[in-house]
Amino acid sequence: MLSLPEKVLFILAVIASLYFTYQNFYKMYMVIQLGQGELKFDQAAARLQKGLRAFFTQGRMIRHRTTTSLFHYGVAWGFTFYILVNTIDVLEGYLPGRAYFWQIGFIGGLYRLIADLLTVAVLVGVVYFLRRRFIEHDPALTTRDNVKRHPLAAEGIRRDSLIVGSFILGHVGFRLLGASFLMAWHGPDGWQPFASLLAIPWSFLPTAVAQLGWHVSWWGALGLILLFMPYFPYSKHAHLFMGPLNFAVRPERKALGALEPINFDDESLEEFGVATLTDLSQKHVLDAFACIMCNRCQDACPAYATGKELSPAAYEINKRYHIRQHFDDMAVGKYQPIPLLDYAISESAVWACTSCGACIDVCPVGNEPMFDILNIRRHLVLTKSEFPAQLRGAFDGMERNANPWQMSDDRMGWAKALPFAVPTVEEKPDYDTLLWVGCAGAFDPASQEVTRAIATVMDAAGVNFAVLGNEESCTGDTARRAGNEYLFFEMAKANIEILNNIGADKRRIVTACPHCLHSLGKEYGELGGNYTVLHHTQLITELVGQGKLRLNQNKLETVTYHDPCYLGRHNGVYDAPREALAQAGVALLEMGRNQSNSFCCGAGGAQMWKEEEHGTQAINLNRYAEARETGAQILAVGCPFCARMMNDANSKSTSPIMVKDVAQVVAERLEIGN
Repeated sequence: MLSLPEKVLFILAVIASLYFTYQNFYKMYMVIQLGQGELKFDQAAARLQKGLRAFFTQGRMIRHRTTTSLFHYGVAWGFTFYILVNTIDVLEGYLPGRAYFWQIGFIGGLYRLIADLLTVAVLVGVVYFLRRRFIEHDPALTTRDNVKRHPLAAEGIRRDSLIVGSFILGHVGFRLLGASFLMAWHGPDGWQPFASLLAIPWSFLPTAVAQLGWHVSWWGALGLILLFMPYFPYSKHAHLFMGPLNFAVRPERKALGALEPINFDDESLEEFGVATLTDLSQKHVLDAFACIMCNRCQDACPAYATGKELSPAAYEINKRYHIRQHFDDMAVGKYQPIPLLDYAISESAVWACTSCGACIDVCPVGNEPMFDILNIRRHLVLTKSEFPAQLRGAFDGMERNANPWQMSDDRMGWAKALPFAVPTVEEKPDYDTLLWVGCAGAFDPASQEVTRAIATVMDAAGVNFAVLGNEESCTGDTARRAGNEYLFFEMAKANIEILNNIGADKRRIVTACPHCLHSLGKEYGELGGNYTVLHHTQLITELVGQGKLRLNQNKLETVTYHDPCYLGRHNGVYDAPREALAQAGVALLEMGRNQSNSFCCGAGGAQMWKEEEHGTQAINLNRYAEARETGAQILAVGCPFCARMMNDANSKSTSPIMVKDVAQVVAERLEIGN
């Protein structure tokens, strides 16, 4: 079908396009290489599977913005199928006049039908996205003025979106037009309903005009690819490949937010944490290329939702535009690193993060801005000794009294009000289960009641348990999330030595604190402490299931349950608390944001020990208002930090509700001695 000059011209265009595309992809590779460590390519088969799953599921984006996600699926799957479509179109241009599988039979018909339907899906989807951004000006695609933004980002995002959208419309539109001219030339095709419909106006044209229409459309469709390819690495369209790659090369973690330790024995380290782009891991440099700038992480961020300066999306976008600004210098090693705080994120935003993990969980391309922020904190604390003044008290308390509450009291004080004795591991070395009380459970009066409830439940069920007593100390979670990695390291090593000495690595640990659960069960392993750790709600459901606990279900109450971030999103425990409440006979009224979509209480990320960053609303008040809207009589929690934050909000309410831990709800319904 193509003339010889056309074939030669196309080949030359392909060579030129591939050359410039290679050059720009090579630059991307070199920029990523500026990061620390290496991308993870071990267990290649499993990683490939993970990447392909992310590619075809689009990072499970359907969980949020359902309508937008459906349009995106149409665009993504359609554009993916177009790899085959474009290949076949080139073959038709170069090798005409033969019968191919896509032209005859059922398989050929099915191919043409899929191509026709997906062509329309792509066109409709792109029109939807362009309308959403440029006509409707969807506020979800914008960022508040108090958030730091790269000076090139605002206009750059709009221009990039217009270029990418126009390219897809042009490429796919020309292809549909070309198919319609082919039908006007050769006759209608029942397998291509939309192209057939478009062919009706051309059916009366002379054959020569239809042929010309096909030639123009063929060059329009494939020529646009050749024009776009060199720009592709610069555009957000790169997420098409970078997103799945990002999922594939993620480090394997025991939990969503498990941090990697710093090797303090490495004497070559003069600074700790992250200050510049080149201090980031290669994975987190790759995040900037994978970002699609959809702002889903911003939607999920409790700090952004309450008016703080933090937007995880803006942070990744700022990284991306900083790279674009210095792309060539970075690629050839002439880049002089600039502090991230100068262009990517403000210091207030760094300290506003609650480390809830929502930004990681919701991202459809596998980005992890939370880790960047916590590593920036490490640099500020360990290298520059700069952190919010209120954290000094928590740090001093952990250093001097082994707890951030700065209490020097007996850690067994909570047990004195119980009608039975709570043994220590020294008194009962043959224990089966270690009850990890935690600092809140030992010193906070409200949390002490929860600890007593758990001990009562365990005693009633005949669990052979013991506690560490005054040998227990803080796990160091607060220090680690606040950036004081060295203090965490020291506390963790001390705890690991004690726990290993008492054989805790061969038994089970139960705790009421998800932060303790996370540190003990998911982060101590990197330092030599490998433990099986359960949340108390998991133990309760197990005991009821085994018939060791009998609960009176006659007390009818309505309860709404708040998912703690470090129990749910970070460690995947959603069912056990709800099962425990169901076993207690209460009626559960779910909040709109629940399970993996739960909204933070505002205490994580060391926020418990400092003043909340300036915003329009306190995070705990936002969450509490949602709980009140359910009309439930009880707000059930499963974390001492969440309990404190919800009780603080409750005290400011004109119509307070009862805030109780799940263990308290269960303990109130115990049937003992029957």
